[in-house]
Amino acid sequence: MASQYPALHLATIDNGFTLSFEERLILRHTRQSPCLWIGAGEADIDMFRGNFSIKDKLNEKIALTEATVVKQSAGWTIHFSRSDTANATLTVGLDDNGRLLLKLHNGNASQNRIWLRLAAQPEDHIYGCGEQFSYFDLRGKPFPLWTSEQGVGRNKKTQVTWLADCKENAGGDYYWTFFPQPTFVSTQKYYCHVDNSGYMNFDFSAPDFHELAFWEDNATLRFECAPTYIELLEKLTALLGRQPELPDWVYDGVILGVQGGTELCQQKLDKMRKGGVKVNGIWAQDWSGIRMTSFGKRVMWNWKWDRDLYPQLDERIAQWQQEGVQYLTYTNPYVASDRDLCEEAAKQGYLTKDAHGKDYHVEFGEFYAGVVDLTNPKAYDWYKDVIKQNLVALGCGGWMADFGEYLPTDTYLHNGVSAEIMHNAWPALWAKCNYEALEETGKLGEVLFFMRAGYTGSQKHSLMMWAGDQNVDWSLDDGLASVVPAALSLAMTGHGLHHSDIGGYTTLFDMKRSKELLLRWCDFSAFTPMMRTHEGNRPGDNWQFDSDAETIAHFARMTSVFTTLKPYIKAAVAQNAKTGLPVMRPLFLHYEEDARTYELKYQYLFGRDLLVAPVYEQGRSDWTLYLPQDKWIHAWTGEEYSGGKATVRAPLGQPPVFYRAESEWSALFAPLRQISAS
Repeated sequence: MASQYPALHLATIDNGFTLSFEERLILRHTRQSPCLWIGAGEADIDMFRGNFSIKDKLNEKIALTEATVVKQSAGWTIHFSRSDTANATLTVGLDDNGRLLLKLHNGNASQNRIWLRLAAQPEDHIYGCGEQFSYFDLRGKPFPLWTSEQGVGRNKKTQVTWLADCKENAGGDYYWTFFPQPTFVSTQKYYCHVDNSGYMNFDFSAPDFHELAFWEDNATLRFECAPTYIELLEKLTALLGRQPELPDWVYDGVILGVQGGTELCQQKLDKMRKGGVKVNGIWAQDWSGIRMTSFGKRVMWNWKWDRDLYPQLDERIAQWQQEGVQYLTYTNPYVASDRDLCEEAAKQGYLTKDAHGKDYHVEFGEFYAGVVDLTNPKAYDWYKDVIKQNLVALGCGGWMADFGEYLPTDTYLHNGVSAEIMHNAWPALWAKCNYEALEETGKLGEVLFFMRAGYTGSQKHSLMMWAGDQNVDWSLDDGLASVVPAALSLAMTGHGLHHSDIGGYTTLFDMKRSKELLLRWCDFSAFTPMMRTHEGNRPGDNWQFDSDAETIAHFARMTSVFTTLKPYIKAAVAQNAKTGLPVMRPLFLHYEEDARTYELKYQYLFGRDLLVAPVYEQGRSDWTLYLPQDKWIHAWTGEEYSGGKATVRAPLGQPPVFYRAESEWSALFAPLRQISAS
């Protein structure tokens, strides 16, 4: 059936139809194999400290076998039905930018479930769906999309996950993530993005279709195609937005995570600089005070300078800035119930409500906090002013804008939208609040905030992502290794700036960060857009950046590597801001014809010309990796390689890193050998 859009083609077949877009088959429907189901269900969602138990009390699931196609002036309307039991309407057309636009609506609003099957090929690979820590290629598994804590262990076969589940249902699973997103890229070189924000489950298990489940009575999908993945990401980020360039100081060293007061920050800064470490920032998350819990040292969630813990902080911030050192702090979208900011918000009516109209307070682990209602314009502006007055005006060079994934589904919001629908969108709204605080104070490009939680919209408003709370261990699903697929999957979802806590964070169940783990993580972080340490939730149990002279010397070498690469990293970040090409990239972006690159989830390209394969196993002195066909030079020895598997020595301080011999940056890369040898 002809269309006024040559790229869009709908063909009727026996008992059904096919829909193609730019020669990609998108939908295939017959009575025997329908592409659409609808049903009715009741969500059963229980949250405890950001960990969610999600069940669906499903009353019906009905295959809509009949499809009637009606030609419209611009596209088609397809009426699906199953006798008189159920019906739905799909409108097919192009949006104003030439993207394929599918809009689904159930005929009866009480039927609040949709299952749509997109056509697929057995050989397809699928990437994206936000930040995925356990899998990069998503083919073969379902991926529920719901922002939450990422879990502790994240693998139901491990003891750590079992222990965390026994304690407070906190173990998680392979799909748990702070940053889900209903966006995926297929190796047919198209992306699919869904506008909705309710609970979804994208199931890529079947060989000939992808089943997308929506817990709503409507869904809007957009598709775009391109001849290359690089062009496809440029189109995707044109839709979603792109991160601006980072402040210049970010590339000048490591941000030291320190807690304990003004003088302790000064002492650790002096110690590290004396040891030759290039330091560009102090990140003191306890700037607003400390609350001790059984979990460990927690921040006081009252976003004001604690003058007792940090005396003369304003003067010291000015001094540090003159020395090229920024002072970074911490905030999140909640206010401690027992402190004055929460009292102020409550008096103004700025907190979300419970079913009885009273302020809703969330239990966060031995303390409670109110949820600032960011859908209330006055509350939103109030919180933005808190950021402006208490962080920006203090002189902070940045902060961690934590959380965002905890919005309870049984709270009531000012905008009248169900919290179940707003839950996924909440982190992006929180990002926007922080972004506008910088924009309105003229500090964009000078001050940096970074986040762990996200959703559609975070691409434009979250300046930098971090990988959240990895364990201080070597586990694949929740340790150092998991950061790489997290960065790559997020890159394929349109967010190209990513880093992690050097050494991890979560310290539970007899975990203790070892010296070796900290140094390996430091090696890896030197080849990311930003270096930042974290003490962990139990600092006394963890090896720290200043635990001995050898560790300090190691940080001195790797921060020298990082700062040497400054012009190269800046150029990659600028390209991300301009075109959406991520800084940390899957290899197939530049080696599309190499089938092996589509399977790699623990190595990446850092910019166009550096290939990085972090060592993520304990006790290793060598490492095996894959090089796509090209002329490669080993960064630490100068030895030349062509392609295929390679095993190299990988002592601490020499992570497996190669650069392209034909790179325009070769003169910058070559001196790395001298730094490593020093």
